[in-house]
Amino acid sequence: MSNNTSSPQQTLRVERDSMGEMSVPANAYWGASTQRAVLNFPISNLRFNRSMIKALALIKLAAAKTNAENGDLPQTIADAIATAAQEVAAGALDEHFVVDIFQTGSGTSTNMNANEVIARRASQHLVDSKSKIHPNDHVNMGQSSNDVIPTAIHLAALLDIKERLLPALKELSRCLGRKAKQFDKVIKTGRTHLQDATPITLGQEFLGYKGQVDNAIKRLRYAQGRLSQVALGGTAVGTGINTKAGFAKATLTELSLLAGVKVKETSNHFQAQSSIDEIVDCSGILKTIATSIYKIANDVRWMGSGPRAGLAELLLPAVQPGSSIMPGKVNPVICESTMQVCFKVIGNDATVTLASQASSFELNVALPVAAHCLLESITLLAAASANLSSNCLKGLKATANGPALVERGLALCTALAPVVGYDLAAEIAKEAAQSGETILLVAQRKTSLSLDELKRLLDPFAMTKPGAKGSD
Repeated sequence: MSNNTSSPQQTLRVERDSMGEMSVPANAYWGASTQRAVLNFPISNLRFNRSMIKALALIKLAAAKTNAENGDLPQTIADAIATAAQEVAAGALDEHFVVDIFQTGSGTSTNMNANEVIARRASQHLVDSKSKIHPNDHVNMGQSSNDVIPTAIHLAALLDIKERLLPALKELSRCLGRKAKQFDKVIKTGRTHLQDATPITLGQEFLGYKGQVDNAIKRLRYAQGRLSQVALGGTAVGTGINTKAGFAKATLTELSLLAGVKVKETSNHFQAQSSIDEIVDCSGILKTIATSIYKIANDVRWMGSGPRAGLAELLLPAVQPGSSIMPGKVNPVICESTMQVCFKVIGNDATVTLASQASSFELNVALPVAAHCLLESITLLAAASANLSSNCLKGLKATANGPALVERGLALCTALAPVVGYDLAAEIAKEAAQSGETILLVAQRKTSLSLDELKRLLDPFAMTKPGAKGSD
């Protein structure tokens, strides 16, 4: 939605907050506080994502239930708030969340946006049409932006990790595992420092990729544990002013049921509100995952290079024409797309790291941009991982090029070193490089080993098993 408040023909209504009157579009569910934010922050077209809006709505819903159970909120008002919050959580009112990401550092404008939208919609659900639900007194009861927004960030991240990123990474791991088995008997030349090394199977390379993704899943499990401790209950500065004892515990128990992810009250409200350490931690884990996925995509891209002037060890699925000028050219576009996502996630982590420096005394004042970057990274990694699996890795085929190059590999002489000594093995490798002969042919001339013994020592598959010496 545009930040423009109205067009000349637009019908307006007058709303009031603690600063006075504001003209608001007649059909808008937001009120005066949100409208001030729309006017104050005409910065970008960036808004909080679906998961963040859902998280905010579920917090308001759970809080209303707790406040009614505590006798602080009439049941009819609590029920109306719950109904409206459920609508917001389901996405029915997303167009009314209009505040820019680049806003007040506490996210107060977005919290008030949620309070006002839910309050106005809840008022429509009341049987008594004369009653009016107040965004602060009713929807925000027992809460502060300073504990709600950090809680919503954690909850939104937990939801996206559970529903998007973990399923995508699990499928990526399964896909790589299937390829590891498929390519288990495909021998090729290993590479270190971009130079020829001892043989490896293509399956072993893909087993390495699978290990990276499996470790990524383990790291995310750790992040989930950290994010599950939330700030709700600390209100303004962590002391819990204007909230009842037990409010947070009861609300978070209900919130866990509503969201389907476990959240619990932090053991240290002052830490939870004065820093964003858990967000920084999670973002760092996402950066690590991005570097892993980048490595996989980049390796596949290089192994698929060619088809005649590159490595051409893999045949990548042809998903679209690669050039507007060169007919028949096919590019590794899925890998390139994935790599760009990884660049973005790494950049987002830098932003989150800088945002953490906006923590001073009792509050961090860069919560919106930290939240945006964290949630964007989760969403992008999930989509890119799923796309890499389905549109690239699943259709990979091994070519004959990798196996064909193994016999000519100079690093085969590594297996000779324990028998003939390092110096003679190096001499054999150098002569083979100069003459263009194979290691086997040169070794027949320069050693006293029989042909059968040389063939046994230079068996490339034997070199892929434990016990054979490797190269640096």
